[in-house]
Amino acid sequence: MKYGGILTLLLVGGTSAVVSAKTNNNKSNNSPSLGLKPALVAPRHNRSPLSVPATAELDIVRGDDLAQSVVEKTRGGDAGDSLAVRLKVLSYFALWYMLNIVYNILNKKYLNVIPAPLTVGSLQFGVGGLYALTLWITKLRAAPVLTKEGKSAVNKVGFYHMSGQELSMMSLNAGAVSFTHIVKALEPFFSAMVSGIMFGKWMHPNVYLTLIPVVGGVAYACLKERSFSWLAFWTAMGSNLAFALRAVVSKSALDASGGELGENLTSVNLFGAVTIYAFIQSIPLFLLGEGSSFFDLWKKAVSAGTSTSVDLVKGLIVSGLFHYLNNEVMYLALSNVHPVTLAVGNTMKRVFIVVASVLVFRNPITVQSAIGSVIGIGGVLLYSLTKQKYEELEKIKAAEEAAAAKPKGRFGK
Repeated sequence: MKYGGILTLLLVGGTSAVVSAKTNNNKSNNSPSLGLKPALVAPRHNRSPLSVPATAELDIVRGDDLAQSVVEKTRGGDAGDSLAVRLKVLSYFALWYMLNIVYNILNKKYLNVIPAPLTVGSLQFGVGGLYALTLWITKLRAAPVLTKEGKSAVNKVGFYHMSGQELSMMSLNAGAVSFTHIVKALEPFFSAMVSGIMFGKWMHPNVYLTLIPVVGGVAYACLKERSFSWLAFWTAMGSNLAFALRAVVSKSALDASGGELGENLTSVNLFGAVTIYAFIQSIPLFLLGEGSSFFDLWKKAVSAGTSTSVDLVKGLIVSGLFHYLNNEVMYLALSNVHPVTLAVGNTMKRVFIVVASVLVFRNPITVQSAIGSVIGIGGVLLYSLTKQKYEELEKIKAAEEAAAAKPKGRFGK
């Protein structure tokens, strides 16, 4: 199995970054505890778009969204009172869904013609990076200027972004789109475990109980899945872990940087920078894993008459643009909604992707797989709601304790 070594390389290759992240976190806390303290978060007035509020931390760590760990902001309750704001957010979600569904379908069709996932994924990064550079060069968007700390942070985030995406590409190449997204419903489980192990941030036991239907539902769905593939399963699982580790590394790097990452650091600019770093890091990976087989597959597809070179170039550019724009619109949605809203939205997105892929590719799904998928995706929703509930209770408790500890005046007021 030629991709087995690549799976190991991607997950083990970032060990030093994880150890460094954990060490930095210990140093910054200045205590044996790995828990993140609110004091570590930069003040709101000088916080960069990469900063993550201490109350949110690792809320969402998903395969195609570069993540809430990078762009999440806490929103005020009155923001949603405006009809214009609600319509804007709704349009972001609608566009995000459409772009993501189209990308997954185009991507799978392209991999069916040229089954070289590492090379295709790398070139898609390149298309996205070129798109961002074009906007900066033409001054349609102010170019970001990264400091040394900013470059280091983006480089670390880029590694795990690249790893998660390339592993997702390998899974999509090896199995059905629906199967990959069923397995990727396990992302909250990996997020919760990495959050606890790396940061010592353990949640209320009831939150972990909601992960039981997630794990059980996915396991039940995979037992008799007709399109089951061990390569597709393990690479999807690896993708889940890579994206969870990405959030850990980014959070630690950003805390250590003190928020001084550079200028013009809007969320979309930072995603462009991360994409470019991911592209550079993916080059040796696809050369090692696939070599020149991409060109052999290209020639084979053209000689077979299934596609022309023009068609293949167009397909690569279009899929790369859809991948980039899908993530960029997701960033815009992230900056306008509450974390639990995004969690619900991302859960529903997977449902639409699974349904769309079944309709387009006619992949048969057993009744057992459908039942397991519903249970697993429902568990993700329950996890998000339960986690948010206990976070709110913790904030209320902290506020009450702070009020009780406040020194009273002469007359007990």
